[in-house]
Amino acid sequence: MSRFIDITPVISAATPVFPGDTPFEAQSTMAIGKNGPVNVSRLTLSSHAGAHADAPLHYDASGAPINAVDVAAYIGPCTVVHIINDAALLSRDMVRDALAQTVTEIAPRVLIRTYQRQPKVWDPAFTVISAAAITWLADEGVRLIGVDTPSLDPASSKIMDAHRAVFAHNMRILEGLCLDDAPAGAYELIAPPLKLEGLDAAPVRALLRVLE
Repeated sequence: MSRFIDITPVISAATPVFPGDTPFEAQSTMAIGKNGPVNVSRLTLSSHAGAHADAPLHYDASGAPINAVDVAAYIGPCTVVHIINDAALLSRDMVRDALAQTVTEIAPRVLIRTYQRQPKVWDPAFTVISAAAITWLADEGVRLIGVDTPSLDPASSKIMDAHRAVFAHNMRILEGLCLDDAPAGAYELIAPPLKLEGLDAAPVRALLRVLE
């Protein structure tokens, strides 16, 4: 029987969001025994709540929306690498060296753990990744990059260098993962996004299948 590591944080009213973004809210619209035979809820949340997949449309006006992105990118061999509390910006050499110490062959999907424990409140100083590191990963055959932070770029960025590098290399992005309990190494990633028409991102239920 396969063993899985759930790398999806719980989404609740306490989930941190980008300053100015939409906080999560749930409201009951039907309740068993009160006004019907079932429980039903209405949800309000950002397309970037919790673990989510950025669509190219998020960082380029001509980019594809999330419903048009091939879900195959989010399923398959994956490398988890730890670069914890090392720097505010992950350089190409830092990513390269950490991967060299983790695996002999880099999978097409790379998830980077930067937190020892993911914070429960908004962290304005989260670690980001350089465009040069993105380009190096693309040259190594990586087609998806995932992080345990809210974004590849700083929250205050107006240029979005890392996202632009992802777009230039036709890569895919997962953000907001919880990698607290994921040892470094090789896995299978299963994290398809919701098929939300025309949107810039969508939540995912992200799992790592432990390879036997």
